[in-house]
Amino acid sequence: MTVDGALELLRNAVLIAAELAGPAIFAALIVGLAVGVLQTVTQVNEASISFVVKLLAICLAFAVVGPHLVVRSVDYTRRTLGGISEIIK
Repeated sequence: MTVDGALELLRNAVLIAAELAGPAIFAALIVGLAVGVLQTVTQVNEASISFVVKLLAICLAFAVVGPHLVVRSVDYTRRTLGGISEIIK
């Protein structure tokens, strides 16, 4: 295995991990900010409200973009497993 091949595998792994986690993190960020502002305005400081709303937003984000993420993940796995024979040489 060459250094370039190992670095390419690592770079692709980081990129696919960011692509898979991105929608959930973005949904949690947006909803967390909105709930935080709403709780500040109404002076309701209950942690479970924020948690439940963020959890629902993350589930909704995965429901919307989940099929695309599965396709990308399977494609990455196929490319990686297919490219192992070339890297090992």
